[in-house]
Amino acid sequence: MTTPRTPPRYQQIKDELLARIRAGEWQVGEAIPPEEGLARDFGVARMTVNRALRELTDAGVLTRTRGAGTFVAPPRVDAPLLEIRNIAEDIAARGHTHTAALVSLARGQADGALADAFALPVGAPLFHSVLVHREDGRPIQVEDRWVNAALAPDYLRLDFSAETPNAYLSRVAPLASARLTVEARPAPRDIATMLGIDTRAACLVLHRVTRGADGVASVATLWHPGEHYRLHAVIDVEQGERRR
Repeated sequence: MTTPRTPPRYQQIKDELLARIRAGEWQVGEAIPPEEGLARDFGVARMTVNRALRELTDAGVLTRTRGAGTFVAPPRVDAPLLEIRNIAEDIAARGHTHTAALVSLARGQADGALADAFALPVGAPLFHSVLVHREDGRPIQVEDRWVNAALAPDYLRLDFSAETPNAYLSRVAPLASARLTVEARPAPRDIATMLGIDTRAACLVLHRVTRGADGVASVATLWHPGEHYRLHAVIDVEQGERRR
């Protein structure tokens, strides 16, 4: 009979800390004891504790700030990359509450870059909105969106607390295709303020162009706090055909 292998000490410490966090001993945003104290409590070298904390940080369970300490991180939001989904429905599916705050809403015109993106003449009428989406009160996305006024004439009259731009556009200009790019960028000051993060913090930024049957409906830039947001994609290949 094979004797079960004892996990290495750092793994035992990691499991114990994770269990204590899940049990509510330390709440989100609360500091856990410093490495020296944990090493003393567990009777191990500081480097052993350091490895356990480092792996928990890499997993998004903890966040570490130089000179300040180690804190329990908010849970990461896991969002699909290859699907165009309503953020309010995603949040509701996780059993949480979605709210949206409208920062700005205005008429605009297509400049050179936007005209190219929408395949419209320079000066064509557009609408522009900026919203902050929150999950249980925590900002998780800044949505900066330009909308084709000809395809979404009622956009300026929307109640964004009741219907997201995605939901409205899905009604008036059903999705035919989309183009997405993703990059990591430091947050500009205004975005950092809206997300409640430091300007040095990295953001996951999605640039998304969505097209309906009658043309490009919107061009959106979606900013997410990188530390608490993760994108995933699944590509299913069957009989040589890629399906989304």
